[in-house]
Amino acid sequence: MNVKPNIAVIGLGYVGLPLAVEFGKKQNVIGFDINRKRVDELKKGHDFTLEVSETDLATATNLVYSYDVKDIEDCNVYIVTVPTPIDENNAPDLNPLRKASAMLATVIKTGDIVIYESTVYPGATEEVCIPVIEKGSGLKFNQDFYAGYSPERINPGDKINTLTKIRKITSGSTPEIAKFVDDLYASIITAGTHCASSIKVAEAAKVIENTQRDLNIAIINEFAKIFNILGIDSQEVLEAAGTKWNFLPFKPGLVGGHCISVDPYYLTYKAKEVGYQPEVILAGRRINDGMGQYTATQLVKAVSRKKIHIDEARVLVLGFTFKGDCPDVRNTKIIDMIKELESFNMHVDVYDPWAEPEEVEAEYGIKLESDLLEGAYDAVVLAVDHSDFKEWGAEKIRSFGKEKHVLYDVKHVLSKNESDLRL
Repeated sequence: MNVKPNIAVIGLGYVGLPLAVEFGKKQNVIGFDINRKRVDELKKGHDFTLEVSETDLATATNLVYSYDVKDIEDCNVYIVTVPTPIDENNAPDLNPLRKASAMLATVIKTGDIVIYESTVYPGATEEVCIPVIEKGSGLKFNQDFYAGYSPERINPGDKINTLTKIRKITSGSTPEIAKFVDDLYASIITAGTHCASSIKVAEAAKVIENTQRDLNIAIINEFAKIFNILGIDSQEVLEAAGTKWNFLPFKPGLVGGHCISVDPYYLTYKAKEVGYQPEVILAGRRINDGMGQYTATQLVKAVSRKKIHIDEARVLVLGFTFKGDCPDVRNTKIIDMIKELESFNMHVDVYDPWAEPEEVEAEYGIKLESDLLEGAYDAVVLAVDHSDFKEWGAEKIRSFGKEKHVLYDVKHVLSKNESDLRL
């Protein structure tokens, strides 16, 4: 397909912005987002997600930003990177994709290509998104316009495994389009590409990547629960088992964020739709979804063992983002721990220098602490492994506790002897 790409990236979040920036270093790109505040921020050269530095933003000299759909009318390649969350029933919420597709239906022209990067279940691109474009535009799929799917592999906060250094899966709705999409991404992905045989294969590959990781963490979490009952330190067990060459080095923990704790539900939703009842995947989800409540219960027991009055006890939770050194609070499981602690009538304060206070208060109703008082808490929970907290060390972290307190190291940042409790 001999077409010079004129690209619009739809959605400038953790996935879309790095992609727009890399393409913008080589060719003209329009970064589009319906959030005017986000667009204005990027025009000023700042990314609140911290995925792209101000230096890198400045090097994308061919990238412009817009929230006006008219500005993308002349583009011929549209890359959709909107979020795909789950609803309160753990069912896929494809509304952002439907809305993006409906918007593109107002601008798409004969010969144009739409590439989706958002995580979906196998078949969603062609069964859900494409019909929306066809209906709104009056154009015929694979006759007037075409589609591709190249799943995102962004790891928020990771400054080593960045976009261009992670091999990219590509696919297209026809063999010719598949080659075009593969060549397009190959122009910026130094790690190379893998062209899947179909859009469905690419969709399925994406959704099992994080499902596999979710299950690996789930079994480690179950190990930790068993070892806790047996009075064995789970970290010591994992270190010992890790001396075998093929033992996978996963750790127990709270599984949140926009991928690992969400993607399995996309696959299980589709499985049920076609008549298959998944068992192992959902068992892993139940274990991981329950870890917030489990860690809270473990803390309450430890507080009780120290003869500290549970009712109205003060607890300091260090960290609220879903992972260390990252401002992303989407689907953080720290909130589950906090709610469970509050159910015991404990007073919980949360401190996180990485999280955006306004976002946390708007999404979760929690007001982050800006200052910490020494000697004020009955329990301190090291919930996120931010580098800031690592640098503090056990002595400073303990300084926030009363003379008699419990220090719970959920993330195994401290040594066994430095904390009172580890997951």
